[in-house]
Amino acid sequence: MPNKPVFTDFPFSIDERGRSAETTEDEHVRDLIYQVLFTAPGERVNRPEFGCGLKQLVFAPASDALAAATEKLIHGSLIRWLDPVVAVEAVTVTVDDAEISVRVGYTRRDTGEKRQDVFRRPIP
Repeated sequence: MPNKPVFTDFPFSIDERGRSAETTEDEHVRDLIYQVLFTAPGERVNRPEFGCGLKQLVFAPASDALAAATEKLIHGSLIRWLDPVVAVEAVTVTVDDAEISVRVGYTRRDTGEKRQDVFRRPIP
């Protein structure tokens, strides 16, 4: 029987055994999406193009055009970086006074399972 894959949890932490914390495959895919959403281009030294720049858009003036452009930007970034892992079906962005929320509908390519997750981040 083949070994079950092991996924390191994000953000990196140490578990109660003193080892790198592990996560499930579903949570690993969710972590990958989170990293694309909330990593700014230029933030990673060895992959400076990675991310979608969502954090900097929070400070732009709110409008329907900006919301539509942001959803397209996120959709394109997810396809660019995670296309082998997920098929992105829908992206919805909501910004309120203290938080940005991104709802992503996707299908995992390995299992065919459809999922819809919400990713939230406080606005500094």
